[in-house]
Amino acid sequence: MNSIRLRLMALTAISIFAACAVNEAKPAPSAGQTPMPTLDPVAVTDTLPAAAIQSDSPTSTDTAVRVKDAITVPSVPGRSKKDSLALVSAIRAGMKDTRWPVSTPAPLPGSILPGKRIIAYYGNPLSKRMGVLGEYPPDQMLARLDKEVAAWNRADPEHVVQPALHLIVVVAQGGPGRDGKYRLRMPDTLVYKVAGWAARRNALLFLDVQVAKSTLQDELPRLTDYLKRPNVHLGIDPEFSMKHGEKPGSKIGTMSSDDVNYAIRFLTDIVKANNLPPKVLIVHRFTRNMLTGSKSIHLDPRVQVVLNMDGWGNPWLKFDSYRDYVEAEPIQFTGFKLFYHNDTKKGEPLLTPGEVLRLTPKPLYIQYQ
Repeated sequence: MNSIRLRLMALTAISIFAACAVNEAKPAPSAGQTPMPTLDPVAVTDTLPAAAIQSDSPTSTDTAVRVKDAITVPSVPGRSKKDSLALVSAIRAGMKDTRWPVSTPAPLPGSILPGKRIIAYYGNPLSKRMGVLGEYPPDQMLARLDKEVAAWNRADPEHVVQPALHLIVVVAQGGPGRDGKYRLRMPDTLVYKVAGWAARRNALLFLDVQVAKSTLQDELPRLTDYLKRPNVHLGIDPEFSMKHGEKPGSKIGTMSSDDVNYAIRFLTDIVKANNLPPKVLIVHRFTRNMLTGSKSIHLDPRVQVVLNMDGWGNPWLKFDSYRDYVEAEPIQFTGFKLFYHNDTKKGEPLLTPGEVLRLTPKPLYIQYQ
């Protein structure tokens, strides 16, 4: 285990760097990256029904920003007007989008979504910098997760929270490795360790894959025995899918509908062969080119697909990304990622459950890093 730890810490620096530096470039997009959208001054000043904007609770201490006397937008102290206006724009876009909720067959027995909301802690225990899952000792990490679960249950009692741990089980690397694939597979012992932590909270376990120069076809089959378990689900990360030969971290990667469809078929076969309840598939996204051909994704009721807004930065950037890269291209369900450190590094408070729940559609998968 010590050798694995040393290798991971030495080689995952580029993965950690990419997750931070690439996303931080969003206010001033770099070459090859989709520019962040600007606020539409018309959209944010149109009148919204008062019922569409609600505070977190009857005793909320939120302040309010007035938008041309049309509506009031609650915001926590310290939230800028720009952030609040971006939230209005995102809410309005979602309310007018008649494609939501997505029309799909009724959920099969045992489906997690849309009846519950998943709150997940993300990362890898071998690195404190890859997410909250590895930043704290297990007992402390699970206690923090308990607090988030309670907060989300208070914010939306209609959706009981299902806790989860989201483990990066294939990690993109800065070096090629023996096979030149620029990825490191985690050992069974690590997966079993995190599965044990999840069992202590009756939590789901997500296995997240950063393929780098490998492929889903090469990486997913080795996870089959894990995914045969009813509480184990899958995440795929286009950011580190380097289809054109680049090194991970040198640019943002991409996946296509073919990749997502393969993952859906793979999970469907496992569900059918083992008589399991439906699986959840998380697809990360924070730029348009991270996922191409989304209209060609073929859903199956045995796999519930979540498009997860994975970018970090100022709240207005996150709201715009959600509106333009998740809400605007409906697949099935939506997710939203919150970064304890990167979202707050410029002094903004972390988005509250109440603020995220004002989005339309309301995310049913929330990931903390």
